[in-house]
This record gives sequence, structure tokens and C-alpha cells, in this order.
Amino acid sequence: MSRGSYSMGKRQREAEKARKKKDKAERRARRREMGPQEDEIVYAEDIAGNLPSIEQAMRVIDNPGDVDRAAAAIPSRLFVGGLSWGTTQDVLRATFAEFGRVLEAVIVTDRDTGSSRGFGFVTMADRKDAQRAIKALDGSDLEGRNIAVNVATERQR
Repeated sequence: MSRGSYSMGKRQREAEKARKKKDKAERRARRREMGPQEDEIVYAEDIAGNLPSIEQAMRVIDNPGDVDRAAAAIPSRLFVGGLSWGTTQDVLRATFAEFGRVLEAVIVTDRDTGSSRGFGFVTMADRKDAQRAIKALDGSDLEGRNIAVNVATERQR
């Protein structure tokens, strides 16, 4: 088969393959020039960050009432379905703010039209507040529609 009968796509693939091979050889040569390098010294504080010491953790276990509530808060993301088309993010935030601090309130909109798709997500600062909101708001009326509220799960792709 003569070289002239190759398709344009095959020429491009071969050129890309040759370029990658050349880049790899250049990288290998640079690493060889640098020679062996010393391992970076890493300290325990760098890895652990500001984790509590064992003594502090044991104190918290022995006296759970002494724990600062804000430090123990775990955020929770909630799915809110069945929203009316006119519900705004401010209304959604205000509705859930009755149960605790709201970090984020988002109404999902259609990409093409920009109109509401009828559901949204609310991120509560504390999972305990989120559970109270679920119990109180699931099946309740918001702007003339019964809404469904539950913990958001990761969508299967």
C-alpha cells in the first residue's frame, strides 16, 4: 500500500502518535538530567492539619455536653421536589431557614428556556436541622403545591 492512499484521518493519527512519542522521550531525558532527587520531608502536622489531640478527643468523649455545637455541625443536602413554577430561590431559602442555617438554596432551571424544572436543592448547615426540616416540610404546601423533601442522593450516570 503506498503512502499516498492513506486517508487524512490516518495521517493525523500517525502524526499525533509520533508527537506523543517525541514528548515522552523529552520528558524522560529531562528526568534523567535532574538525576535522583531527595524525598521531601513531611511532618505529621502537615498531614494531620488541625486534628484534635488524643487528650482533647478523650475529653469530648467523656463530656459530650461541652462540645461546641457549631464545630460538630455536618452539612446536609436536601432534594426538594414538586415546586411550583413561580417559586424563587429566596422563597425556598426562607422556608428552610425556619429550621436552621441554610448554606445554599438552588432551583434547577431548564437550560434552553430558563424556566424552573419544578425541583431544587437546599444545603443545610447542620444535618440535625435538615432532619427537622424533612419531617416538617415533606408533603407540606408551598405556594399551592405539595412538596417532597428528602436527603439528596448522588445520581447514577
